[in-house]
Amino acid sequence: MKRLLWLTLLPALIASAQVETHAENYARQWPLALQSQDAGAYRVVLDREVYRSATLSSLRDIDVRNAAGAAVPAALFSPEQPLAQASHQRVLPWYPLPRDQAAPGRDITLISERDADGSLRRVEAHVGESGKPGAEPTANAWLIDASQIDARIKALHLDWPAQASALDVAYQVEGSDNLRDWRILQPRAQLLDLTRDGQRLQQRRIPLDGQAKYLRLSPLQTDAVLPLAGVTAELATPAAAETWQWEALRGHEVVENGRTYYQFTLDGRFPIARADVALDANAAGEWTLESRDADDGYWQRRAGPWMAFQVGAGDGGLRSAEQSLAGIARDHQWRLSSRAPINAAPVLRLGYQPEVMVFLAQGQPPFALVAGSARATRADAPLPQLVEAIRARRGADWQPATATLGAPAELSGAQALQPVPAQRDWKSWLLWGLLVLGAVLVTGFATSLLRQSKTP
Repeated sequence: MKRLLWLTLLPALIASAQVETHAENYARQWPLALQSQDAGAYRVVLDREVYRSATLSSLRDIDVRNAAGAAVPAALFSPEQPLAQASHQRVLPWYPLPRDQAAPGRDITLISERDADGSLRRVEAHVGESGKPGAEPTANAWLIDASQIDARIKALHLDWPAQASALDVAYQVEGSDNLRDWRILQPRAQLLDLTRDGQRLQQRRIPLDGQAKYLRLSPLQTDAVLPLAGVTAELATPAAAETWQWEALRGHEVVENGRTYYQFTLDGRFPIARADVALDANAAGEWTLESRDADDGYWQRRAGPWMAFQVGAGDGGLRSAEQSLAGIARDHQWRLSSRAPINAAPVLRLGYQPEVMVFLAQGQPPFALVAGSARATRADAPLPQLVEAIRARRGADWQPATATLGAPAELSGAQALQPVPAQRDWKSWLLWGLLVLGAVLVTGFATSLLRQSKTP
């Protein structure tokens, strides 16, 4: 009986083991290089190869995995969304100043060496009566060199080691362009580092009202203690430049219902938002652009009719403007039609702006972006809400750090693009088999009893 039971269970155990050990559900992966190891959240810009590897029009087969292969919270953002924009920060050099430089009756003398570009090479500070050199107390004020920053500095982010005791100090920021004349850029900034029951509250950001090449950070209390370890400038985010990337497609002529079309194939799930027709010199045509995702789909009009022309050649030539689509399209098949006959097949140019994947660094690094699957999809993640929680702690202007794609590597390749074959429900088959076997045994036992009762 035990042998029969093991033979019944063996196929189910084998099938279960095959399903559990088959973990590579994606075609390709890209290792991610993190700008900072402790940023918490990161943004990675999708490139051409990622779009070519994705199969779903929703891009749900693009995900981020940690070192253990587990998916981390991730979401896709369009490039114009603020959350997807890169943060603009620069590390600034800083130099210690005497602790009691603001004490009454005492002057500060700065001896500095500057390079030809204005950056500070060395700073010495002396405190004494009427500028005479004196003893140098413990540093508690700092001179910050911002002479190499071209953009406007919105705020300073200070860094210091973890404190055993509570930190609650106030500082002011002054600015100067010549290290002699100073003006106040921030009259009072409160800095905090408090802990309770495992929770930590920090305020490290100092907003600035004005610009200067050199900044002086001074305490408002003479007994303030702030062991500064680093200064980062938060730069004003410039207007987002529209960086468009283009896919140039060459198609073939198709005649359908007596009308001539030029049909093209796009080998990726690109977020197409613009179109253009490249023509030979001194050519013009009125075009209509349509697209569909597969042979059995319906053609949908995306742009047109519009006049596309090319007059002259080279830099001195004139050409028509690019056309904006009504919305983003990720279809594979595209076609052009013209009212006037065309001597040569045109080149269709489809434009897009790369999207951004924002993810939380959950689990252990290294992290990798994976794409291309008919078996797995990215789970929904409340990433905007999670990021808002981070901003509540780190400031409203906080942005995810940058992560960059490494060289792609094959995972399961074409196998991941094949749907999972229908699995038999071995548990149900096993249950029915045991029931049938039990019924046969009961029937046999009852038959044996009946035979025995008929025997004299």
